[in-house]
Amino acid sequence: MNILSSKRTIAENLILQFDAALKTLANSAIAMRPNPARSSTPTLTSLEKRLSAQCMRVNHAGEVAAQGLYQGQALTARKLAVAEKMRQAAREEVDHLAWCETRLIELDSHTSYLALFWYTGSFMIGAIAGLVGDKWSLGFVAETEHQVMAHLNSHLHCLPAADNRSREIVALMVEDEARHATQAISAGAASLPKPIAVLMRMMAKVMTTTARWI
Repeated sequence: MNILSSKRTIAENLILQFDAALKTLANSAIAMRPNPARSSTPTLTSLEKRLSAQCMRVNHAGEVAAQGLYQGQALTARKLAVAEKMRQAAREEVDHLAWCETRLIELDSHTSYLALFWYTGSFMIGAIAGLVGDKWSLGFVAETEHQVMAHLNSHLHCLPAADNRSREIVALMVEDEARHATQAISAGAASLPKPIAVLMRMMAKVMTTTARWI
């Protein structure tokens, strides 16, 4: 298992995981890439701002969950190469956190108050997936990313027509998620049984519905 075969000690791995969690939950993510929101700040009605904020809060909550998932999978991955793929994906998706946080600030809104719950729950799921085996862990990533892509694409249609800044962020997020799904499949992801995929959709529905308001 990765936490035993890595050159790092178990304590060092746990410290790294704790540090990653703090950075994710502190709403202080720093993007490595430029913010894709290039359009001028739109003038939105109060109703449009609320709708955009709800969408971006859900997207941010999803990225918090993704960080927990990837970190949990990296901790228990059997192969170091797979663990590094998980950590690399997590690093790339920190950009998503930063972009969503910035947009929520622009919309005079806030991130989900249940971020700790989303992160912790996803971390546990990721750790369990890693323990089951790398091909299943990668399959979990691929299925998760496909579901996230469908969700983000729905936001491209439901965001207010005037809110191009949010739409530009979401569009690039979709591209990144598609790439991560393709990478997981290329690395040997197994297709998950249908009941598991359905359960994942049900759990995601609970998160997205709750994060929209809280």
